[in-house]
Amino acid sequence: MLRKSIPVMLLVLSGSLATANAQAMHDPQRGELLYSNHCIACHSTQIHWRDKKLAKDYQSLLAEVGRWQRLGGLGWNDEDISAVARYLNTLYYLYPAP
Repeated sequence: MLRKSIPVMLLVLSGSLATANAQAMHDPQRGELLYSNHCIACHSTQIHWRDKKLAKDYQSLLAEVGRWQRLGGLGWNDEDISAVARYLNTLYYLYPAP
């Protein structure tokens, strides 16, 4: 009986881990936390509202977040860049997002 239940338990556990990992990757607060910890020191809300802003659409917003994280030596992955772009887009830009 125990031998038959072990594979079932492994499947249940692996499914739970995959769900937890997917939720962590799309955590809506992650972008806010990354921005607050790494970007807010140099960026006030004024930078996002200025007339000469470089982000003209969602793709250019992603590119700017990626560019600035590289310049800052932050080593973010694509999901981190996307999370910050989503946060900024929701808060300031309101561009149509894919």
